[in-house]
Amino acid sequence: MKTDRLTIIPPAHALTGRVSPPGSKSITNRALLLAGLAKGTSRLTGALKSDDTRYMADALRAMGVTVDEPDATTFVVTSSGELKPPAEPLFLGNAGTATRFLTAALALGQGRYIVDGDEHMRKRPIKPLVDALQSLGVAIAAPSGCPPVAIDANGSFKKNRVVIDAGLSSQYVSALQMAAACGSEPFTIELAGADIGARGYIDLTLSAMRAFGARVEQPTPSSWVIQPTGYTATDFHIEPDASAATYLWGAEVLTGGRIDIGTPSDAFTQPDAKAYDVIAAFPNMPAVIDGSQMQDAIPTIAVLAAFNNTPVRFVGIANLRVKECDRIHAVSTGLNNIRKGLATEEGDDLIVAADPSLSGQSLPADIDTFADHRIAMSFALAGLKIRDITILDPDCVGKTYPAYWSELASLGVEQVRTNG
Repeated sequence: MKTDRLTIIPPAHALTGRVSPPGSKSITNRALLLAGLAKGTSRLTGALKSDDTRYMADALRAMGVTVDEPDATTFVVTSSGELKPPAEPLFLGNAGTATRFLTAALALGQGRYIVDGDEHMRKRPIKPLVDALQSLGVAIAAPSGCPPVAIDANGSFKKNRVVIDAGLSSQYVSALQMAAACGSEPFTIELAGADIGARGYIDLTLSAMRAFGARVEQPTPSSWVIQPTGYTATDFHIEPDASAATYLWGAEVLTGGRIDIGTPSDAFTQPDAKAYDVIAAFPNMPAVIDGSQMQDAIPTIAVLAAFNNTPVRFVGIANLRVKECDRIHAVSTGLNNIRKGLATEEGDDLIVAADPSLSGQSLPADIDTFADHRIAMSFALAGLKIRDITILDPDCVGKTYPAYWSELASLGVEQVRTNG
């Protein structure tokens, strides 16, 4: 089978200019669901239009919600507040947020729902969320521990408290939090243990919920009480995507340029914005980087680490193994395709053997993206400094940043597309 290929031509100049990253995927999919659960019309501005958010919008449409798109960054959502059983299974591609958020929300619906995805989504775990919902008396099944998920909902939870294992993903907690506001009584969510992937995303969830009228208290660091307020339609603005910004921050420091993304790093509320300080330290990034609270930024930083002055060990990144692909392995594979021994996996740690002399070399390498948008966008940075870096399946960036390649071109980065 032939595969699209995109080869980066290293620019001979520092990258300067203005680029506007797309809206946050994480916030857009939260806002779409909350608007679908609210009675009335909500206007979501600054939104991301990409594969992941299209899957969420189409799923809402399939359940009787009107989702209009008057321009490139706006959704207008009109709902009765109910998500009606669709005529066919909901297909959500490889959109983890849409899959997990809808699974919990539909458990409070009425009727039968099937939540499914593509071959990649069918390998991503959802068992902790299914187990939690089963403990609440929901008739729900995911035999493989991954999608597809079948839900026979009767409109209520049988209990008002749940314990959830969030070690694999904070999305399980966010999913239950958003659903719980549609219940009939105050609902308590507790963590099983202290581990939680990217706790900052919980803050994003609660902020969006409150904007749509929810009331949430946090009596302890590992528990939340959600009042049964339901949701109120509202106008909601979505900030730019911090994960997308990391590629532009990386391109800036690699080329000694200055890229204005229109939003100061300290104005972001998303966890991946924490990556800015690490990236700004290039080429003297720290010897150990804890990625637990900025997981989507780690592929970006790992590629930068190849050009750092000293080696970098990435820790706290075990969750990257269950993202759109095994990102630890994908990054390691890509770096070692550039030069053998450039990356090493030790358990769930990733060690990048920095070598600033890579810059300016011709090191022909095909980068397998594993259909993962973040692998494609991160390794484009290597192509800014090394000749003959080729990204396979480059259009997988459409998952979250459809304009990525054209944005790089606007900064003067030449690219050659072939099919072979």
